[in-house]
Amino acid sequence: MNALQVKSLTVAYEEKVVLNEVNLSVPMGRLTGIIGPNGAGKSTLIKAILNQLPNKSGAVHVLERPLNPKDRTVGYVPQRNAVDWDFPTNSLDVVLMGRYGHTGMIKKPSAKDKQIAMDCLKNVGMESFSDRSIGQLSGGQQQRVFLARALAQEAEVYFMDEPFVGVDAATERTIIAILKDLKAKGKSVFVVHHDLQTASDYFDWIILLNQSVIASGPTEKTFTEENLQDAYGGKLFFMDQTKSNKTLS
Repeated sequence: MNALQVKSLTVAYEEKVVLNEVNLSVPMGRLTGIIGPNGAGKSTLIKAILNQLPNKSGAVHVLERPLNPKDRTVGYVPQRNAVDWDFPTNSLDVVLMGRYGHTGMIKKPSAKDKQIAMDCLKNVGMESFSDRSIGQLSGGQQQRVFLARALAQEAEVYFMDEPFVGVDAATERTIIAILKDLKAKGKSVFVVHHDLQTASDYFDWIILLNQSVIASGPTEKTFTEENLQDAYGGKLFFMDQTKSNKTLS
């Protein structure tokens, strides 16, 4: 089964085409990095997949079917700058939002839901901050809470938009360990990522994007100097030219 299949996806903002004829498929159980230069359309791709953009054409299937907005099998972690951190709520309540697909928006969370939420906070090292207002948390702590919310959803496919931006090294290690654990459990995870130095260590599947797909596939076959130069317009400098597969060092 494919976790994601995209056919002829095109997205435009007014007259500007941001994504042009994107075609790709990714099998289940992959930890996928979405990589490309600024303005390549990486965040736009995730939003289009999640039906958050009206001006698009083409077809998207998640788990072999069109995405239902109420589908609890898909989790999403947005960019931090897309979140209102002044909203008056605490960490536990944010994580409990991930249970809405199971409980509904109106039904009061059960003791089981609260325990799952607390377990997810513990998993990201934030159980002692359950009563803390999200506006009082550091950037890394906020990102951990939103990751815990996604975990509480108990989804099959996760989309994460730049989860490592603005976090400290300890938080980044925590996040990637959790993402690799999700993969080990058979989940599929898609991550917009900027750091080329860590990409080959973090991901087993890479989508190289620059408005259209430059390459998509297993990291060892896709994350090559030739593909990266194509994606970044020949502007990358490679320190090690001796590797046979010309992988970024």
